[in-house]
Amino acid sequence: MKQLSMTTGFEKYTKATKRLAFLSDMDRLLPWAELCALIAPHYPQAGNGRPPKELEMMLRIYFLQQWFNLSDPMAEEALYDSLSMRAFAGIDLGEQPVPDETTICRFRHLLEQHGLGRKLFKQMHQYLQRHGFKLGTGTIVDATLISAPSSTKNKDQQHDPDMHQTKKGNQWYFGMKAHVGVDSRTKLIHSVVATAANVHDSHCLPDLLHGEETRVWGDSAYQGQTEVIKQHAPRARDLTHRRYRYKGWVDEVERAKNRVKSTTRARVEHSIGVIKRIFGFAKTRYRGLEKNANRLFVTCALANIYLVRRQLLHTLQA
Repeated sequence: MKQLSMTTGFEKYTKATKRLAFLSDMDRLLPWAELCALIAPHYPQAGNGRPPKELEMMLRIYFLQQWFNLSDPMAEEALYDSLSMRAFAGIDLGEQPVPDETTICRFRHLLEQHGLGRKLFKQMHQYLQRHGFKLGTGTIVDATLISAPSSTKNKDQQHDPDMHQTKKGNQWYFGMKAHVGVDSRTKLIHSVVATAANVHDSHCLPDLLHGEETRVWGDSAYQGQTEVIKQHAPRARDLTHRRYRYKGWVDEVERAKNRVKSTTRARVEHSIGVIKRIFGFAKTRYRGLEKNANRLFVTCALANIYLVRRQLLHTLQA
């Protein structure tokens, strides 16, 4: 095998990878000062004992975990392995080591302990509003299943007590549900609720509306909720899907109406697709609903930035 040159690090041939371009965009788009100021009151201060790592560096590492679906040990390994990730986090191996997995884990626990995931979600939502991404008067509501390990091969010899099973079609699922309210124009997530999988979609409907809607879309799981919608969004029209099959008989008129509604309702799948397919949050990583809910809030906040990244870059450069 050919030995590496002593000039490794000063390579002649390089390429701007998609990962590097993505991290470069996120570096410019995210309001780092605002986010760090939100966490700073809860972050350990330098004093006696081991000095804490720089707050912004730890937050950047935490975001890398969400974007690339990394566990705490995987995040440490990836930072040693990837130059672009180290550059994003501001780590120079000639000056300092990568924070170890225990340090990364403690920072995550700090965010969970103080409910900072929800606060980060709200802060980034306000940031987007200041840059022209205002809430519209249409909301699409939906829920998606996030599976959890069903194995009992653990210390307690039992399933995660916060997770439950539910049936969808002819398939049983075990885990949690992410309920989201999405702006019908921008596809930005403005409301998030995390529950066990056995909670019906419609139970979280009031928490997914901001109150100024004139139209509300949803699949057939939300049918029959017209009064709930009127109570929490008085001016809203109920555009949720209606049942069109009755014991083998198909109501073609209602089916056609549902098809028209789906042209708008389908936009919620773009937001959910970023969370589950691009960022990889299709399966829980932690034990307990609160820990996974904290991750869900942060992932939704980062998904919003991802969805409008091109428009936001143009706005910031103008």
